[in-house]
Parts: sequence; structure tokens; C-alpha cells
Amino acid sequence: MGGPPARGDLPTDAEVHVAALDDTGLARLMWTHFEPVHAVTYFHPRARAAYEAVGLRGYWRGYFAGRAAPLGPVGAPSVVAAFFSFAPAMVARALPSVWRLATPEEALRARLTGAVQALAEFTYELPESHLVEAADLLEEAAGHVEPAGRVLGAVNAALPRGEYPLARMWQAATTLREHRGDGHVAGLVGTGLAPAEVVAWRCRVDQSREFHQAARGWTDEEWTAAEERLVEQGWLTADHAPTEHGTATFRAVEEATDRAALGPWRALGAERTARLRELLDPIAARCRTIIPPKAPIGLPAQRGVATDTAAPTR
Repeated sequence: MGGPPARGDLPTDAEVHVAALDDTGLARLMWTHFEPVHAVTYFHPRARAAYEAVGLRGYWRGYFAGRAAPLGPVGAPSVVAAFFSFAPAMVARALPSVWRLATPEEALRARLTGAVQALAEFTYELPESHLVEAADLLEEAAGHVEPAGRVLGAVNAALPRGEYPLARMWQAATTLREHRGDGHVAGLVGTGLAPAEVVAWRCRVDQSREFHQAARGWTDEEWTAAEERLVEQGWLTADHAPTEHGTATFRAVEEATDRAALGPWRALGAERTARLRELLDPIAARCRTIIPPKAPIGLPAQRGVATDTAAPTR
């Protein structure tokens, strides 16, 4: 949940041939399969309960402590940098004070416990062999993430291997999504836009200011100033409509995000990537059912599936 991720309609198999391991659509397609697995940590009641059990009451305490815990007992500046889209003042309300409630080690145990309990609810009908194979392949893909320049991906990749299939599956999905998110943030930085400007621009494209301004902690004054800068920089027209320049530049960021995320799938190979997608299909579909319509995750809508979770900002 750093900056807004690459989005767009979910590609079909006809559009993304898995043998084309240089096709950026493949990275996008695989993201739609592992991101929902990771996202249970934000939305499932069991995940929330696990954080509360270690003293992290309130959604944002659990969110910031759980997601930042692999970094150690860091303060607000490190998280402002890594998470990208949050207002510094919002981050400072949570960090470093959350570490007085739970240590990073306790937060890590809580997030894994809650995620595993959530996934157990969604996968109990699947045979153990299905879960083991999915965990093995997902873990192997995650073992090929490039750590250089990707802080959150690197620290998650360095965590101890899970003991059971669902723990391994969730941790691998988390490593892959943070690795992808790091690459996306790098692309956003390259645009020259500040975090408030990125969020404000997306809310002029396809998102709700009412939801995302509050969810990211930006004040009215900060938001207004961000939109004024977007007009000055050619991302918005004088009446605050997205310009061709802004749309094209953001599309280039999305494409760069996909290119930067291709490494694990090249390493896994076409046949095993296709097999992993097949194994994750029913799991991801179930996990999607708990993601709220306005959740800042960024997943595209599934074609042919009734859902309101189309492409919110991450």
C-alpha cells in the first residue's frame, strides 16, 4: 500500500501468453493472483484480531506496525519514504509510538498469524497437495526478487521461511508485492511528483478524494496546493481534468512497474509460472471477496466476475 500501482483490466490468457516471459502483461497478470493473497492482512477480521491481541488496537496501528516491522523499530521518516503515499503527519501519529505497544518481532508474529488464519478460512476445501505446490512455486518466485533499490521487498525476502504451506504462501506473496511496490514507487519518483500530487491526480482520474484524502492523511490545504502544482506542471488542466501529458506519463510508470517486476517470472519459467497461476486462481478469487470496494489496493476488476473492487489507489 505505498503509491498507486499499475492498473488496468485483468488480461485474459489470450492477451498474455505465458511463454512470453518478456511480456509486461505477464507481470501484471501474476500480480492480480498474489496481491489478493497478501491483502488478507489488511481486511480479514482474524488479521485485525491478531494485531489487537498483541496490543495494536485500531486499524492504523496494526497496519503501520505490521507493514513496517520487517524494517525493525524504525521511526516515521523511514516509513514516509518507503510507503510513499501517506502524509508525514499521519505516519508520525503511529511511529515510533507503536513500538511501545508491540515490538517488531511481536508485530511480525501477529501479522503472520492473522494472515494464516484468514487463508485457512479461504482454502480449507483445497487439498493439502494443492497448497504445498502453490507455496513451493510462489516461494521459489519470491526467492528471485532483486533486492537492490527495493527496501520493502528486500527486508521481507530476508525474513525466516515459514513452517507451514499457508505461512510460506503468504510470506512469498508479501515479498513479491512489496518488491513490485518498490519498483512502482521508483517510477513515481521519476515523474517528479510528490506523494500528495500522485494521490490527488489519481483522484481526478478514477478515484474518490473523499476516501483517499482521509485514508492517506492529507489536509485540505495540502490537497489544494497539490492540485495547484499539478496544474502548473501540466498534469491537470485549469479546470482540474487530467491532461494527455499526465495520462501518458502515468501510463509509462505503469509499464515500467511491470517491467521491473518481471524477474521472478523469468526465473520461474513459463511452464511453472502457468502452473502457479492455475493453483492461485481459486485462492485469489476467495481472497478478493473481502477486499472492500474503496480499498486502496489497486487490483483491476476481474472480467466476467461481479465485483466492485476495480482499481482503487494502493
